Amino acid sequence: MKGFKIITSDNQEIKFEFYLDAAPVTSNAFNGILPFTRTFYHAKVSGQEIWIDNVPKLEIIQENASVFTEPGEVVFGPTMPIRTKTANCFGIYYGDGKGLDACNIFARVIESDKQKLIDLGNSIWKNGSQDLTISAIDTTK
Repeated sequence: MKGFKIITSDNQEIKFEFYLDAAPVTSNAFNGILPFTRTFYHAKVSGQEIWIDNVPKLEIIQENASVFTEPGEVVFGPTMPIRTKTANCFGIYYGDGKGLDACNIFARVIESDKQKLIDLGNSIWKNGSQDLTISAIDTTK
């Protein structure tokens, strides 16, 4: 499995696997900007989602794009074609939600970490923003 992990402010790790078949351009481009640390916020209108709009910029095409996601899926707003509401936004759905515009769905939380993601999302919703570090993982070794 290739993917990434979130390291929370209390040093918990939450792992995600890339959708290499459905979204190879986005997965590989995202992997190329890792690691980074940003302050994540809770979405106001798109549901149970934590997100940022100041991710390192990616010039990516639209692939595997939709406004509809499953809980645990990860999205990135493509820059081509330009999406005025989601370009270069990065979001992680921990529950039900619907995006404002089509984003590339490129990863999913691993099943054993799903509850940790739900707990993180609820914590940001109830307690406010949180600094999270995103870094690469490769469990094929």
